[in-house]
Amino acid sequence: MKKESLRRTLLVSACAAVAVLTPSLHGATCTTQSQMTAAQRSTFMGEARTIGAIVQSGDTQALRAKILPAIASDFDGIAASVTALKPQIQTATMTVDSVYLLDASKDAPGAERTQFFCGSPIVVLTFNGIPPGTYALAILHATGVKDPQQIALILASAPGNQWQLAGFYAKPMIHADHDGIWYWTSARRYAQMKDDWTAWLYYHIAEALLSPVDFLSSPNLQKLQQEAQQAHPKDFPADKSQTSLNTQGASYSLSAVDTTTQFGGLDLDVHYIPNPTQTAQLRTPTEARKQVTDIMTALLAQHPGLRQAFHGMWVHADQGDSSVFALELPMEQIAPGTQPQALNNPPATH
Repeated sequence: MKKESLRRTLLVSACAAVAVLTPSLHGATCTTQSQMTAAQRSTFMGEARTIGAIVQSGDTQALRAKILPAIASDFDGIAASVTALKPQIQTATMTVDSVYLLDASKDAPGAERTQFFCGSPIVVLTFNGIPPGTYALAILHATGVKDPQQIALILASAPGNQWQLAGFYAKPMIHADHDGIWYWTSARRYAQMKDDWTAWLYYHIAEALLSPVDFLSSPNLQKLQQEAQQAHPKDFPADKSQTSLNTQGASYSLSAVDTTTQFGGLDLDVHYIPNPTQTAQLRTPTEARKQVTDIMTALLAQHPGLRQAFHGMWVHADQGDSSVFALELPMEQIAPGTQPQALNNPPATH
């Protein structure tokens, strides 16, 4: 396989695992940590700790010596990620959470997709176009620091009983002072209260925190994804589906709603596309502020659970790829609109 294909497979586009748990169509096999021999377990955990220590120290030159030659041209991106991660984990306690041995040596060259079915309950690891060979996935946790991280390493078997780094991923374990289980539990409570906007946003935060890599699927993650889909609001804006919000005799086109921690607390992040009249109004500071605060008030009146679930709200008026006006306000500074019935026992606010 060409080097470009290998880079694309292991570093960029290892695809999301499918939900159907069926036996592999190829000869790929997976050995979990508990199924390994003591020697295998010692080898893989030792390799993971060694590379984890290099990442923790930010020693990119030592890491370069561990890189798989086929992906060496992507090393600058890995080095940049490690350098950015160092301040967050340099004093952390590093532990190896799990290790998987992935044997695709009997796969046919050029296979479009390889799946590894690991343990029971089954964890599925899915890769696109992986070359025949033997690999390992190690997931490490860097804890005891303000921003704990989970680090996933893909190792590839090399001549001389060596293991080289073929993939590197890092994701936070905490978001706005809470972990994935907290967001999942809170999302369920909001879903039970039919507050689908808040539930949908919280479910997605939970999934991001609880999934160490995008190409791993498990029964728990599938359950989380299914719950999220059940709470998916029909009126939630997406890239190809905008939502109209009516307020103060005007209609605004919401293009995206997400979350952000730019100001520390968990904020709602709202984008809308002003029409020509609204764009003209944005040139006057007082009119611009009124426009976005009207949107804030109307959105909270329509979805009251958002007020309890988030520290504040960002609203961006967008033209193309840039914002022509943006404002952030804490929830307590956003005027109440028409008050719907209050929520019963909402999760704690941020």
